[in-house]
Amino acid sequence: MKHLLFVSLILFSNFTIGAPTHITNVNGYTLNNQGDLIQFSDIVFDGGKVLVIGGNSLVKDYPDATLIDGKNKVMLPGLIDSHGHVMGLGETLLQVDLRESKSALDAAKKVYTYANTQQTLPWITGRGWNQVLWPGKQYPTANILDEYVNNKPVMLSRVDGHATWVNSKALEVAGITKDTLDPPGGKIIRDNKGNPTGILIDNASNLLNEYLPKTSEATLKSQLDAAGKQLLSEGITSVHDAGIGIPTYNYYQKRVAEHTLPVRIYPMIGAYSPAMIEMLNAGHIQDQYDWLSIKSVKVYGDGALGSRGAALLKPYSDEPHNSGLLVTREADLKPLFDLILGKGFQLNYHAIGDRANRLALNQFSDSFSKVGGQHLRNRVEHAQVINIDDIPRFKTLNIIPAMQPTHATSDMNMAEDRVGALRLKGAYAWQTFLKQGTPVAFGSDFPVELSNPFFGLHAAVTRQDRSNNPDKGWIPEEAVTVIQAFRGFTLDAAYAAHQEAILGGLTPGKWADFILVDLDIFTVSPKDIWKTQVLETWIAGEKRFQK
Repeated sequence: MKHLLFVSLILFSNFTIGAPTHITNVNGYTLNNQGDLIQFSDIVFDGGKVLVIGGNSLVKDYPDATLIDGKNKVMLPGLIDSHGHVMGLGETLLQVDLRESKSALDAAKKVYTYANTQQTLPWITGRGWNQVLWPGKQYPTANILDEYVNNKPVMLSRVDGHATWVNSKALEVAGITKDTLDPPGGKIIRDNKGNPTGILIDNASNLLNEYLPKTSEATLKSQLDAAGKQLLSEGITSVHDAGIGIPTYNYYQKRVAEHTLPVRIYPMIGAYSPAMIEMLNAGHIQDQYDWLSIKSVKVYGDGALGSRGAALLKPYSDEPHNSGLLVTREADLKPLFDLILGKGFQLNYHAIGDRANRLALNQFSDSFSKVGGQHLRNRVEHAQVINIDDIPRFKTLNIIPAMQPTHATSDMNMAEDRVGALRLKGAYAWQTFLKQGTPVAFGSDFPVELSNPFFGLHAAVTRQDRSNNPDKGWIPEEAVTVIQAFRGFTLDAAYAAHQEAILGGLTPGKWADFILVDLDIFTVSPKDIWKTQVLETWIAGEKRFQK
């Protein structure tokens, strides 16, 4: 016991022993708790927390502090991604990346190259393909993959994670044939003879699960370390991890006990997990240094717009016999919401389509009247296409929309095709939410989108892609100001996790989580915000990354 205590004291000596640290000569920006932008040139922190920010007169107030020259670099609070998938990012970094593939054939060739370098893998996995960007915009088929890899199963997730492309070997291993029924909340794409083509939508992908290799602790370590390294290099100090199962739930607690989490993580228990009740009954998980906080649950409402799985009130404009699908059955929502809210857990509901959003709002209203929980700052993740009559209900019900700016600039090439111009009036409606007084928590949904938060800041302000298209922005009236975008990635993201008193800014008492960057996002041309490079990332007063 004495040895463990000694080790603990060593690990956290920076929180208890030594002089404060004073970084001077920075071009610093932060928001106070009221959302006002504050500039400063000096910051003093001790025990991992901010003592004071101000001018260089602080030098005389803290004569014993370790003084560091910031060399006039721009300092910002560490950025918070309110919706990402940490292990999914790590997995993507360690498997074949199809994001840049130009066609199904090009993707298959990349899979072939990767498979030849990974001879020992029992399955070949990858992610990132997007048929909307390919010639013809048609779903790929198993036989394209079969030409390149036919001796082992191949499983490739679409960029949004809501469709899976497999080869014939994977279909064979999982026993998926023309006689296999579509599971609830899923769809097997079939040819005109009823045979599976190799595309599995949403819950149909789960037909593969029992045949996949089991995830080992070594795999989890590799994934978390890879993801953490990338996030730190991009200035992200905290992530809301949108849906975890029991292996990751246990592994995060192991890593926080070892003091080795690379970034702060606010995980959402996945309602899909067979162990959800077990995790709920364990109560809230909170470590004393705020690296890990588990007090929320992610419920999956519908699929995604790109794969036409988002649940709509009326059929798709480009597929009039399809209104999307519900990943969680409507009949299951009431018992699920009542259980989660009744246990005192924040409920975060994935809703892309206007039907899924309305179902969420209706059920929140019903459950609040039965079991309470309105104070839990419950959220709708994505809140992407909403009937305009439903937007005010977010304010009434105190529901936070957790939205991803780069989804708009990625989806703009197909969103109107999917839902038509009229339904876009309530889509990606960031400014409309802010004007009615609803805080918006921004994130990226990595690895669906790239994790770089400056890409998100840029998209939020310009409504353009990084090639400055379209000319004046897509649905430009929903663009936000730089300060509003900054707040979405800092103070409001912290608020959406009940952490605004400790994170999301650099005011006294908050953790000294900050980054140094090479561009001033408040003075540079908005079209250049995405070019910002992170030079250093600090968490709790310790440097975790240097470029």
